[in-house]
Amino acid sequence: MHPATTAVAAGRPKGTGAPLNHPVVLASNFRGEEGEYARTHGTPTWHGLEAAVGALEGGRALAYSTGMAAASATLFALAPKVLVLPSYSYLGVRALVADLEVQRGIEVRSVDIADTAAVLAALPGADVVWMETPTNPTLDVADLPAIGAAAARAGAAMVVDSTFATPVCARPLEDGATVVLHSGTKAIGGHSDLMIGLTVTADDAVYDRLHHARLVNGCTPGALEAFLALRGVRTLPLRMERMQANAADLAGRLASHPAVAEVRYPGFGAMVSFVVAGGAGAADAACRAVELIVPATSLGGVETTMERRQKYAGDAHVPPGLVRMSVGIEHVDDLWADLGAALDRAAAAG
Repeated sequence: MHPATTAVAAGRPKGTGAPLNHPVVLASNFRGEEGEYARTHGTPTWHGLEAAVGALEGGRALAYSTGMAAASATLFALAPKVLVLPSYSYLGVRALVADLEVQRGIEVRSVDIADTAAVLAALPGADVVWMETPTNPTLDVADLPAIGAAAARAGAAMVVDSTFATPVCARPLEDGATVVLHSGTKAIGGHSDLMIGLTVTADDAVYDRLHHARLVNGCTPGALEAFLALRGVRTLPLRMERMQANAADLAGRLASHPAVAEVRYPGFGAMVSFVVAGGAGAADAACRAVELIVPATSLGGVETTMERRQKYAGDAHVPPGLVRMSVGIEHVDDLWADLGAALDRAAAAG
């Protein structure tokens, strides 16, 4: 079944007279002999979301309160002693891993995931190889089939944060991933109005460990958030089609603009990063000058957002003038009129 169809059809209530959509189930407790309890067993709303995302990825999904909760549960469940981590990756995960280095004494090996040989060289003795592809915010792409196969030979679990790719553009379980991670706050939700996280695995034992991690850490999703995320899944392929087309178009136009020194676009997804030639000052000026595009830090929504990433302490190692842009579903000509004019004004001011 095509992803566009799966996104619409999966995770629906069954049976004659059932509603077409799962309602917002606000109950925390349920009548029955099994002692069913929401934190332990979930709710019908959670189950619908998990069924839909699991069907898109080809595994069993679990929902969490946030993407970071999903990442924390994954590290709790897999409990690595030696972790391979991208040098360019989401700053929240790197902050969490830095805490684990101090608190648990884990060894962290930072690698450039675009250098497959370097990743493979870091695998011996590792328990977990954490991939993020494309990376945040540099949009580097990993060779997942090669790394997944090598990780399996080395006895390491491969975790793939596929937030930027979404289930529309990638199915990392097919490339050897043990766990796929999503911040559903981003493109899956798609409307900048919720926080939720998801993991997906095809390994039943790992699923049980992830479920236990969610239970004992209390990182369960809210009822409304699960409902909104499931509604977002229904239109995810349609939104991504428009967002990707816009992103590719804008990447091409940025490449020919004299104020842009470098454009990073992997050829898929809705994220474009570009380096403003005038450095941090010019990049900040461009972000302040946009009017339609929103200067904001999150991503994956229907609206286009952009920001300079090096201003965050956790991203101090990225190029000073690098701007990360999450491309939305607006008309691309309107986006370019705004972005091109902002770059022109920033260049003139510099």
